[in-house]
Amino acid sequence: MDKRQAAGGACCAVILAGGRNTRMQGQNKAFLTVDGRTILDRLIDTLKMIFSEILLVARQAELYPDLPVRVVEDIYKARSSLTGIHAGLKYARADYAFVVPCDAPFLKPDLIRLLVAEIAPTVDAVVPFINGYYEPLCAIYSKRCVNAIEDQLNRNNFKITHFFDSIHLKKIPEETIKPIDPQMHSFLNINTPEAYKSLQDLFKKRH
Repeated sequence: MDKRQAAGGACCAVILAGGRNTRMQGQNKAFLTVDGRTILDRLIDTLKMIFSEILLVARQAELYPDLPVRVVEDIYKARSSLTGIHAGLKYARADYAFVVPCDAPFLKPDLIRLLVAEIAPTVDAVVPFINGYYEPLCAIYSKRCVNAIEDQLNRNNFKITHFFDSIHLKKIPEETIKPIDPQMHSFLNINTPEAYKSLQDLFKKRH
């Protein structure tokens, strides 16, 4: 059996690439580079270690013509992370989707495996809980979440955590994650030019 199928066969990966990038002065975060490679390429390589199905959800699919993953577009016109999660779940063949943004260069495979291992028939979502907050963009969602998400989107409510009360959620506490990722680098992403420079500096220190 393919090791990826054994680890994530019931689960695919969904990369969200549909943001406005306003705080990045219009730069597409998916194509920012770290040490000569795009963050998106690095992320795909990490996800390919675990998942046999990988989707990228984008507002403009034509911007991603040569990726070795399936590119799909948002179904709802509003642009938000929640609409991206919704599209990923709707298009996925797997029953579960591990959701991650396109600008997460330090995502650890062992963290993904930890979350995938918590998938169960009675669980609709597996979400890390760090420093008193959920990390909804490094989490696993079941297709069973679609109805709750659609109800919320139809009310123009785009806060991801607002549908959590409507589903069976498994919270993964910080103390469970720390042995795998002590510095919580998996949850770092790029929202500003300053954050981009900090992550580049961090990469140099790590290598």
